[in-house]
Amino acid sequence: MADAVIPPAVFRNLSDKLYEKRKNAALEVEGIVKSLAAAGDHEKISSVINLLTNEFTYSPQANHRKGGLIGLAAATVGLTTEASQHLEQIVRPVLFSFADQDSRVRYYACEALYNIAKVVRGDFIIFFNEIFDALCKLSADSDANVQSAAHLLDRLVKDIVTESDQFSIEEFIPLLRDRMNVLNPYVRQFLVGWITVLDSVPDIDMLGFLPDFLDGLFNMLSDSSHEIRQQADSALSEFLQEIKNSPSVDYGRMAEILVQRAASPDEFTRLTAITWINEFVKLGGDQLVPYYADILGAILPCISDKEEKIRVVARETNEELRSYKADPAEGFDVGAILSIARRQLSSEWEATRIEALHWISTLLNRHRVEVLSSLSDIFDTLLKALSDPTDEVVLLVLEVHACIAKDLQHFRQLVVFLVHNFRIDHSLLEKRGALIIRRLCVLLDAERVYRELSTILEGEADLDFASIMVQVLNFILLTSSELADLRDLLKQSLVNSAGKDLFVSLYTSWCHSPMAIISLCLLAQTYQHASTVIQSLVEEDINVKFLVQLDKLIRLLETPIFAYLRLQLLEPGRYTWLLKALNGLLMLLPQQSAAFKILRTRLKTVPSYSFSGDQVKRTSSGNPHPQIIHHIPCGSQISEDGDINQDVGACNSHNGINFTASLHQFEQMQRQHRMHAKMQALSRNSSTPSSKDVQRSEDSGHQLPLDSSGPPSRSSRKGPGQLPL
Repeated sequence: MADAVIPPAVFRNLSDKLYEKRKNAALEVEGIVKSLAAAGDHEKISSVINLLTNEFTYSPQANHRKGGLIGLAAATVGLTTEASQHLEQIVRPVLFSFADQDSRVRYYACEALYNIAKVVRGDFIIFFNEIFDALCKLSADSDANVQSAAHLLDRLVKDIVTESDQFSIEEFIPLLRDRMNVLNPYVRQFLVGWITVLDSVPDIDMLGFLPDFLDGLFNMLSDSSHEIRQQADSALSEFLQEIKNSPSVDYGRMAEILVQRAASPDEFTRLTAITWINEFVKLGGDQLVPYYADILGAILPCISDKEEKIRVVARETNEELRSYKADPAEGFDVGAILSIARRQLSSEWEATRIEALHWISTLLNRHRVEVLSSLSDIFDTLLKALSDPTDEVVLLVLEVHACIAKDLQHFRQLVVFLVHNFRIDHSLLEKRGALIIRRLCVLLDAERVYRELSTILEGEADLDFASIMVQVLNFILLTSSELADLRDLLKQSLVNSAGKDLFVSLYTSWCHSPMAIISLCLLAQTYQHASTVIQSLVEEDINVKFLVQLDKLIRLLETPIFAYLRLQLLEPGRYTWLLKALNGLLMLLPQQSAAFKILRTRLKTVPSYSFSGDQVKRTSSGNPHPQIIHHIPCGSQISEDGDINQDVGACNSHNGINFTASLHQFEQMQRQHRMHAKMQALSRNSSTPSSKDVQRSEDSGHQLPLDSSGPPSRSSRKGPGQLPL
């Protein structure tokens, strides 16, 4: 039927290789279709369209396909207002031709669809998704002419969509979302162009679907093309402005996208993402509460960003977030926030670690019960943070620990864990020990801290560590300004029950170090006992470590902290035991040492006029040996002024302090240390025998006996240098 309608010459020209002949043939087809439309003969029109499709558009010959496309466009023009009845027949073969291998065929397909769209306008919308898909591919076509034709068609389709009331944004969004992560720059430009156009249409709510393509827009911010980055940024800026003005926004879904993009390696993407998060935190309110942990996880690393703009926005956002007082009942997940803060404590950046600690502190103040219930998840990390290389971080960690330790059980746990960490990491004790202990004394009450530490160290199995730890604590006690009140309390040990209790509490663990005990006695003004302790020392106690510590003590005696002691030397008659103690220390020092000269010079300044003959006689005559205290029978009390009073049952006690029992405790502890040192020396000797020992053993025919009855030589006990007192 179509053959009878269309003359054979038109058929021949429609497939001619010359464009002009094909064009003229198309004009004749247009006229024929127009006549049929006027006559209302749509059956013949369908036959003509089918003929153009099957014989030409789907032909294996390229020229036939070109003729078929131009013929379909001509038929549409001939139909004019009635084209919608045959649109399905016309558009399908044209869309099929968009994928043709011949670039010229693809070009004519664009031209044909352009002419078809001009005629049908709004009726064209039913094919929009398929046309959009085809245009998306053609925008990246390898042929520049095809790209140009596709752009021309694209502009027309945009015009049609913006004026149509039949366009379905709901059906279009999945198509857009699927293509947003395409990397081709031409496709990206095409997509951003459509997003911008659709967003400009008042009747189309693109903002409501923003979460579907927001990630794709952010992905374009790092494109190598400046133009694409600029277009994406412009579109995002417009959407952000709309969000600020919109009463209803789905912040949650977009927050998840922004959190991921805030960690982008691209600087511009990070800045844009953190800017959006900043606005969301200000605008989102309760909607964002369930996402606070994720948002915090994005903000904290940005606080240490190398780009200042990002750091500024991140800090502002962090403060805004922390100022919002959300409630767990509203979905605020304290455990999740804690987990984020704990993870960021391991950040390589100091600023991030500091802010993470501020968050933990804030949560402790606002949601203490919830934080303590999750304490096991963060406690180990907080303890490790005490080894942080930055003082500010360590001090903040201590504040957090102090806040936790307000409860008795957590206080005990903190101190136990702290001692444990010092035990396994001696560098932490050496580098941070003083800072940590001093700060805890300020935050948690010095007496409470020292009593707890003493209780733990009293039963410490690692004697070497216990000795070192006690020396550290003793040095802090003697020198730290934060512990001035504690020193004042100890000075009243002989007259004040609180001072006495503290002295007794510390004494048990201070026994691990002879010099610590002597220092404690000098501080507590129990000079008689100090002298007794000094005289009880045996050869093994006076080693290199001891002399190093003694040197430091002598120098400390010249500091303002011990000014009271030096002033007491103005009354040697009243403070006889102080003189004996200091002279005892002098006798232990090598004569050529600087400390010997310092102490001897000090003792030379003691005035002699206050000695009475009777006092000198009582303290000197009849006692050729210095260990006077060992000759006093139980039941006698030697007071601090040198008088001997018979007091049956007192057993050398004063203000409730049983000095005889204390001395026994000290001597027993020192025996344990000496035995421990011998065992270590024997172990070293047995594991690394010298060549002479091996030779001697071979000569004698048996192994040398290990004599444990005598003290090891001083050289065999030399260990690593000690920490301060």
